[in-house]
Amino acid sequence: MKQSNEKYYKDQTAALLVRISRDDGEEGDSNSIQTQKKLLTKVAKEKGYTELLVFSDDGVTGTTMKRPGFQAMIQEIERGNIGAVFVKDLSRLGRNYREVGYYMEEFFPDHDVRLVAVSDGVDTAEGEDELAPFRNIMNEWYAKDISKKRRISNKVKGGSGERSHRRPTDT
Repeated sequence: MKQSNEKYYKDQTAALLVRISRDDGEEGDSNSIQTQKKLLTKVAKEKGYTELLVFSDDGVTGTTMKRPGFQAMIQEIERGNIGAVFVKDLSRLGRNYREVGYYMEEFFPDHDVRLVAVSDGVDTAEGEDELAPFRNIMNEWYAKDISKKRRISNKVKGGSGERSHRRPTDT
């Protein structure tokens, strides 16, 4: 049976999803975004993907899935144009346990999309990773913990008359 060109394109196309919540102030992509792109490009090519689409959320928190880059990637998946999603780790996909779980357990499988989280050792083409849900819980907890610590620090600084500087962290 002959494979259609559309199917071949999808099988050869990978989305590289990069994200960092704080901007390092550099023009263009932050250093972390550039590093993530290099890593994901290398791994995707090693796994046989020839067409790479980069979706970037530079300076956007992972606690929401309503990020421009993420939403653009989802649209391309729904159009049938992507066969795999590569992220540095699961926290780059997002830090909301329920929503990340939905994409990992339902959306990606329903659209026949492979998920590779390089640093976490997740590759859905190699089977299910039983630890992934626990990583997602910890990623969400980390974001909430950092937010709580930031609020306490700002409150202490404000109470002492010290100027409060809000320095976003990578969530």
